[in-house]
Amino acid sequence: MKKQPKALRAIALLEASKGALAIIVGLSLHELGGREIQSLFEELVQHLHLNPASEYPSVIHHAIAKINDKNIAIIALGSLLYASVRFVEAFGLWRGYAWTEWFALASGAIYLPFEIYGVVTQDRLLDWLALVINLIVIGYMALLIQRRRKEKSAVHLS
Repeated sequence: MKKQPKALRAIALLEASKGALAIIVGLSLHELGGREIQSLFEELVQHLHLNPASEYPSVIHHAIAKINDKNIAIIALGSLLYASVRFVEAFGLWRGYAWTEWFALASGAIYLPFEIYGVVTQDRLLDWLALVINLIVIGYMALLIQRRRKEKSAVHLS
């Protein structure tokens, strides 16, 4: 088996990390349940000396108040599904499968409108960081796909 470029391996690790984080979040939400999440959030707001009536804490508190066991189960299952997709992508990238390069390009491109919207409306460092990393991944995947196509056409011409 041909050793894959370090950049491709780094992207594979990034995707695997996203999958692991999704599993941790999903299982944590499932384990905690709605009431415990609300209590933990209230304790966090109090510990950080935040005004519970200010914009962000009140929006989060309102969203948490709507959480019930059915919602948590759906979120937990969704996070496990998302993690499965990320792990398959990471494995394929690590092994250098061509279809995962296309998959990584497409899955990265799906997030671009949301990331651009976040940068334009919020202009936070985290939004910029997500956008830049995603653009690098998309650009690298496009470059790999283009190289693969050139290699195939060179083989067919010979």
